Amino acid sequence: MSDSVLDIITEMYPDTLKADGYDDCILGVSDRDGETVIVYSSSKIIEKLMSNDGMDSVEAQEWFEYNISGAYMGPKTPIYVEDSICKLR
Repeated sequence: MSDSVLDIITEMYPDTLKADGYDDCILGVSDRDGETVIVYSSSKIIEKLMSNDGMDSVEAQEWFEYNISGAYMGPKTPIYVEDSICKLR
């Protein structure tokens, strides 16, 4: 049985903070100011908001910006990467 990416990350870095409900949107980890933080795909989160919560793209983007990426939880706050640009090519 394999561990999930989040299981591996929390085992290696037990103090990291996560965005609840978006484990499948994790890209990995990064370093910010000496702290290891979880990195999420913003496009995957927005797609998930649209499919699971029935939001249109504008609503999902606004929800994401205000409630998720805009939430500061201290120095271990996750990073959200805008990766949809890579999908255009």
